[in-house]
Amino acid sequence: MVFSSLLFLFLFLPVVLLLYYCSPWRIRNLVLFLTSLVFYAWGEPVYIVLMLVSTLTDYGFGRLLDGPKLGPAKRKAVVAASIAVNLALLSYFKYADFLIGNLNGWLGTDIPLTELALPIGISFYTFQSMSYIVDIYRGTAKAQRNWIDFATFVALFPQLVAGPIVHYKAVSEQLRSRKVDAAMFAEGVRRFVTGLAKKVLLANNIGLLWHTISAADAGTLPVMTAWLGIIAFAFQIYFDFSGYSDMAIGLGLMFGFRFNENFNKPYAAQSITDFWRRWHISLSTWFRDYVYIPLGGNRKGPSNQLRNILIVWTLTGIWHGASWNFLLWGLYFGVILIFEKWIGLSLLERSPRWVRHLYAALLILVGWVLFAFEDLPEVGRYLAAMFGLAGQPLWNGETMYFAYTNAILLAVLTVAALPYGKLRRLAADGLGGTGDALRMVGCGALFLLSVSYLVDATFNPFLYFRF
Repeated sequence: MVFSSLLFLFLFLPVVLLLYYCSPWRIRNLVLFLTSLVFYAWGEPVYIVLMLVSTLTDYGFGRLLDGPKLGPAKRKAVVAASIAVNLALLSYFKYADFLIGNLNGWLGTDIPLTELALPIGISFYTFQSMSYIVDIYRGTAKAQRNWIDFATFVALFPQLVAGPIVHYKAVSEQLRSRKVDAAMFAEGVRRFVTGLAKKVLLANNIGLLWHTISAADAGTLPVMTAWLGIIAFAFQIYFDFSGYSDMAIGLGLMFGFRFNENFNKPYAAQSITDFWRRWHISLSTWFRDYVYIPLGGNRKGPSNQLRNILIVWTLTGIWHGASWNFLLWGLYFGVILIFEKWIGLSLLERSPRWVRHLYAALLILVGWVLFAFEDLPEVGRYLAAMFGLAGQPLWNGETMYFAYTNAILLAVLTVAALPYGKLRRLAADGLGGTGDALRMVGCGALFLLSVSYLVDATFNPFLYFRF
């Protein structure tokens, strides 16, 4: 699925760009909308209907909400109706089987599962549509009167599958008018190629190590092998997801859209609070703007703030998947953030920098164990292996083999995951005009390497497709 979609994208993108730039401005959004439907249909043609229903529904609610004679009570009712429809669709396709399975287990019933495939990107475009309605209600955006423009916002293929989540108010002006010059297009190409390389050269290769270690019986893993495995997963999920975000941002630039950044070197964080300001920024921002602040944020006393944080992180966990491990993962970070808000951050501020980094890294890695295994007993076994509670040695020959054969890759991943903006600027200043030529050559080389690897590779998961 992932390989065919990426291969289709390579064949599809030049055609879309040609159609887009050969079309008059007034129909370019129509071109993007129709080609986005084609791209979506390549993965799941049946669910085009679902996306169109969701789009038409929220377009209608938006127009109704923008009506001149609608009173406050009716406006709230429209918002509530829109949210109810969106959440009902999302819940049915994403959570119905989870709820039925648990009910069957608790009550001894035999309710048949729906066994419906999860529509690709439903978590992302549902949140985008809901933000549109809320923005109109708040008066921070005006209802879109052109249905094609609104449908383009919802279906836009660069960020449809795995984000970043785009707020309507951030792109409303761009839907009406946008320009692309040579520099912007070139930046888009560079960003797309960088994301592609992060995905297929880095995430896929380190993912092989995680796949090997996670497939073993956790009770037999030496301590260092277990730690090496979860470090591999941490790198895989970061370069996989941030790579897709880079590709989406790059594609957006090619069509004149500027999407907000979704990652900011999260593994350089010095606390969990800092980590969540850097990781999946569009999701954190969405929950802050549309859940945490409307619930009252920190304005109504510590007890209400505690409640609001726990609600947000329960929802954050559930958003990632219909499984108890995701709920536990969300609550795990919610509890840590509560601790940091009242006690932890003041203690960390008095600690050396390396202590802060180590603290954040350890908690992040433990969190990834909760995220990686849907089977909760397996979570417990893997954590036991990491902390030496499984009765296994610190390392063995296989540990040394894994470390030796992946040493260069791990070094590259570590360098690529850490901030290097100052070093890059110094290099650019030193190289002058030569730097642009070198960047072009490097971009071309990365593209060829990525495509070559993609054609030959048999291991090519895309972790965030399931969300």
